[in-house]
This record gives sequence, C-alpha cells and structure tokens, in this order.
Amino acid sequence: MESATVRPANRLWLHLLLFGVTAATTSFTFNQQFGQSLPLDERLVGSLAFSLALLAILGSHEMGHYLLARAHGVDASLPYFIPLPYLGVGTLGAVIRIRGRIPHRNALVDIGAAGPLAGLLVAVPVLLWGLAHSAVVDAPPLRSSFPGDTSLWVLGGELLQWLQVKLSLAAPPAPDAPPFGAAIVFGDSLLMRGLKWLVLGPLPAGKDIQEHPVVIAGWFGLLVTLLNLMPVGQFDGGHLAFAVLGRHARLVGKVMALVLFFLTLFYTVTWGLWLLVATKVVGFGHPEVTQPAEPLGLGRKLVCAVCLLALVGCALPVPIRMVIW
Repeated sequence: MESATVRPANRLWLHLLLFGVTAATTSFTFNQQFGQSLPLDERLVGSLAFSLALLAILGSHEMGHYLLARAHGVDASLPYFIPLPYLGVGTLGAVIRIRGRIPHRNALVDIGAAGPLAGLLVAVPVLLWGLAHSAVVDAPPLRSSFPGDTSLWVLGGELLQWLQVKLSLAAPPAPDAPPFGAAIVFGDSLLMRGLKWLVLGPLPAGKDIQEHPVVIAGWFGLLVTLLNLMPVGQFDGGHLAFAVLGRHARLVGKVMALVLFFLTLFYTVTWGLWLLVATKVVGFGHPEVTQPAEPLGLGRKLVCAVCLLALVGCALPVPIRMVIW
C-alpha cells in the first residue's frame, strides 16, 4: 500500500536501518511465537529463514510499486520497513511514499498491480520450497462451526451469558475438561491448497503438515497480498477498481466493507480491525489522475483481471486460529 505525501529526498541510511531493525524484530517474534518447541539450533536457523523470506516478499511488493512509479515518472520513496516488536509477526509490513500525482489510469494500474504481483512472484517459490521441506504430521482435531468460535456473534453471546449469570446470581456453568493440547492452525486459501497438492499430493485423512518457517513466511505473504488487493480506497485493489470503474469504485469499496463486516460477525473478530482500517483510516475515496481522458488499455484490464484472480486465490474466512483439545 502506498501513501501520497510530500517528503524530502531518500535517506538511504534510514531505509537500511529500518530494514535491519525489522529483520531483528521479525526473527525475535518468530522465535517467541512459533519456535519455542524447536531445539535451539533449529530455532535460530528457523527464525532467520522466516525473517529473510518474509522481508523478501514484503520488499518485492514495495519495490514493484517503486519501480513502476519511477518508470511512469512519478516521484516515490524507497520502501520503509515498519518494525513491530513482540506483536504479530514483528512487523507492520512496508510502505513507499508517492510524492507526485499519477498521470493516468494505465499508470495507476501499473503502479497498483506491480506490488501484489511482485510479492506473489516471490511468495509462490518460497512456499514451494518450504512445503517440500515440511514434515507430514497428525492433524489436530478440527471442528467446523458456523458461526466461528471467535466470531463476534459467538463472543457476543458468551458475553451476554456471562452477564446473565452475574446479574441473576445463578450458578456458573460447569467448567470444561482441562485441555489436552493446543496448536496454531493456519487457514488454507485456494492458492495455498493448490500449492500443497502440487508439492505433497493429497494428504491422507487425519494428516496435515508441520509448516517449515519459510512456509509460515510465505503464508503471511499471501495474507498481505489479500489485504492489499481489497478494492477499497487507496489500497492496491482500490487503485485498480478506480482505474476500471472511476467514481463507481466507491460503491465497490462499500460492498467490500459489508463483506468484512460479515466476516467479523460470523467468522472471526480479527477482521474487525481491517474493517476499521478500511472505513476509518483508508476510506472509500480516491484522488483523480491528472489525465483522466486517457482510456484504459486492454492489457491493463487483463492485469486487473489477474489481480482479481489473485484476490480470490488468497481469500480465506479465518486466517489463523488456536485449536485446543
């Protein structure tokens, strides 16, 4: 995702410093979140592999924007990596700053699509390599439910039940049996399922993979691609929607917000954060290009179609969850 603002010339030292700090925070966070069950040597190697793979995907995404912006004569900054110690995966991603106006809708497609497509070109080989080096293990017991266990619907119902018990002074429900085990389960998009099938073939019933650290990095790369391709405002997908639909892209963004609200209500409340970002931070508007009369070429329309397929291929209702049994 890019933000448009006026800034001084690139300060290479700052970009390199942020890259180095983000490499450290992503390695540390992976070690804390996903590597505690590994031996020390595997944990260190895995943390470094995760960090380098993730930063390669994020960096490719932003460099795609940067190179196409410069190719169209639009002033843009080098990528700024954003470290986030202890939380998430150790980073909020990366951004470039667009410091000039985008001339026409063809340039808007080129600049907007270059990021997600460049990121995918790195993420897919990373995932293929990582899947080839992942072990097949027994799958944790998964329970399919609708609404989801972490949906606003279910959590709201549990809150109301708790309030009812407190207000009525009724005896609380009997506690559940103590947990037997726990596992982090990464949701599978259509693209992820296809890559698993390509590398590992159909897995036997009751089996899944123990994700190599590089697979986890690639999985987050697909999630970043999904989020950026949402057709809202000045997200990458919003640029493409505006290039194709003009002012009608605002309606598409509002429909996407309804989809996010549905996912928040019935699948997982984590989508609520992106609903707030989309509606309150990014918004549904988009600035006009400087040459609006120039028509959108057929090749750029095909690029938009490819990005739509990428959006569908990366989509998943529940990205990540903790399974306890």
